[in-house]
Order: sequence, then structure tokens, then C-alpha cells
Amino acid sequence: GHLQTHSLTYEGCNFFRQRLVLATLSGKRVKIRNIRSRDDNPGLRDFEASFIRLLDKVTNGTRIEINQTGTVLFYQPGLLYGGAVEHECCAQRSIGYYLEALIMLAPFMKNSLRAILKGVTNDPVDPSVDLIKATAVPLMKTFGIDGEGLEIKVVRRGMAPGGGGEVHFSCPVRRTIKPVQLTDPGKIKRIRGTAYSVRVSPQMANRIVDSARSILNQFIPDIYIYTDHMKGASSGKSPGFGLTLVAETVNGTFLSAELASTPQGQGDPVLPEELGKSCAKLLLEEVYRGGSVDSTNQSLALLFMTLGQQDVSKTLLGPLSPYTIEFLRHIRDFFQIMFKIEPQKPEDEQKGGEKVLMTCVGVGFANINKTLK
Repeated sequence: GHLQTHSLTYEGCNFFRQRLVLATLSGKRVKIRNIRSRDDNPGLRDFEASFIRLLDKVTNGTRIEINQTGTVLFYQPGLLYGGAVEHECCAQRSIGYYLEALIMLAPFMKNSLRAILKGVTNDPVDPSVDLIKATAVPLMKTFGIDGEGLEIKVVRRGMAPGGGGEVHFSCPVRRTIKPVQLTDPGKIKRIRGTAYSVRVSPQMANRIVDSARSILNQFIPDIYIYTDHMKGASSGKSPGFGLTLVAETVNGTFLSAELASTPQGQGDPVLPEELGKSCAKLLLEEVYRGGSVDSTNQSLALLFMTLGQQDVSKTLLGPLSPYTIEFLRHIRDFFQIMFKIEPQKPEDEQKGGEKVLMTCVGVGFANINKTLK
């Protein structure tokens, strides 16, 4: 076997969250060098600095060193402490960028996390809070992270670029994560969604709904898309609209797609009709890719499988995204866990595209965390 190192070194700014999240969970120090060192504007961006500050808030005793140019970061994780946390997320990225990482850490904290995150709730770049709520929450429940304590609530919407949104996330603590067998996603039984609009005519949301339905009605009768028009203080600082769609299968798999309007002042505006149709097509593509976990949540599922009890977990996924492939490499670096990856050819057209069956034996994470009691 290879020597277990307690320190890892990486190059460049890519996969920044993956590295820091896995460092925090594994207790390993990490050094990241050459962060945009050749850039005209070298070093960490504001949104990355904001992410580091958030990690500092949910841990105790974390040591962070950054060189003068911001091109080298040394991160020595402390204990995952949790509790009540408030964070102003840098508006360069949406709250989803920060929330995805918190979800990975929250079950392993000493105290149940109650986080208030402020900033951008919906933008064209990161997964929205709506999408994470509709897909990651049911996935967490599958791994036994459930109970009343688990909630994501959009208190205020904030579109890019101005933000002004507010999201509350609470999550119970778990000593162990249960292994899963998610091998049969099953057929789609219904489609749900949210069409939202802020600081524009409430008609926008209705127009989105009608155009999305015109496509989806050809496939399934059980469709309901809520319209969400927040007003006044709850509508944030910028105008915009968007749509999140979720297809639910008979076996409790949630596949999702979403689109947000072009942020004010950042390019050609999009018509609500186009947005609705395009989003419906994205959902159909996601359903074709299929699997027991949608594309957005592949890494989350693989992480919980890795940290599960020392037992076999299996999950069927659609094609692995490049981000997921990198995540698997990082899981190997930080936890010495290798997944068995078996390509699956669908028996018939109705099962959609090619899939991969992912298998691993969990590290039994609770043992590492016993010191926290």
C-alpha cells in the first residue's frame, strides 16, 4: 500500500472547492500553488476568498495562509464545528456555489448547522438554490440524513448581478452514513417545477410555464409548475426570471434542469418563451442521461458513498461529468478509495443513454469523527 500522506499539494485554481471540502473532511492539510499565477490579475478571486471565510466559520482551529500575491494557499483544516453561521456570499457566484459545499460538510459537524446565506440565489452559472432544494435534499434523505432538521428555504430571491437574496439551510448531524443500492431509477411518474420572476411583470412566469408545458405535455400528463413572484424586499436588487424543472421517478429519483435569464447588463436578453422551451429540452436531455442521481449531484452521491459505513454501496449514474471524474481522483487522493466503474448498455431505447454503475466500500467515516463527541 502507499504511505498515507497528511499533506497534499495541487496546482492551479480548478476544483478549488473539491480540494478544500475533502481536506476538511479527511483532516489533511492541503497546499495549492500557482493560482492564476500567469494571469494579468493573479491569485485568488473574491468568491474564492469568500468560500475560505465560510469554511473558517463552520470549523474550529482552521489555519489558513495565503501569500502576498494570492497565488499560494496553505489550508490546515480544524474540526467541523457547525452551529449558527451567517455568511454574505460574494456575488460573483451564486449561493448555490457555497451551499453545495456546505451540504457535503453539514452531516459531519459537531453541532447541527443553521446557516443563513445572503447573495445571489439564481444566476446562469451555478446550480440555483431551487435546484439544490429539489434534488440534493431527497438524495440526502436516501443516505439517512433526514428528519425535521433538514431544510433549505428561500427567504428572499436575488438575481445576478445585484443579489440581495437570502437562504436558510439547516441540517442534522449524523454519526454514520448508511450504504445505498441505487441501481434502478425507474420510470418518470411526474414533473414539477418553479417558474420565478422578480422585478419584472408577473406575466413572465406564466409565459415560461405555458411554453415549457407545450413541450412536456407530449410525454406525461402529471405536470405542475408553480409560479413564484416575490415582491418588495423579498425580490432582491436585480430584475430577472427563470425556471427549475424536476422529473421524479417511481423509485424516488429526481432529475433536474434549469435556466435563468441573462443578468441585467450582461448580454442579449432572453424571451420567457425561449427560456421555457429550452429548459424543457434540457430536462428531456437529463432524463435521457438518466441514472439514480442527476448530473448536478453526482459528486454528492459519490462522497456520501465514500464516507458510508464499511459496506458496499452501488449507484447507477448517467455519463460522468468531467467535474465528477476529477472528484473521483480527489477522493482517491484524500481517502484512498477507488470506485469500480462498470459501463452499462441500456437493454432498450426506453432506458435512455449509456450509464455507469459505480461501486465502492465506504471508509466508515464515523470512526474518524468519534473524537468529536
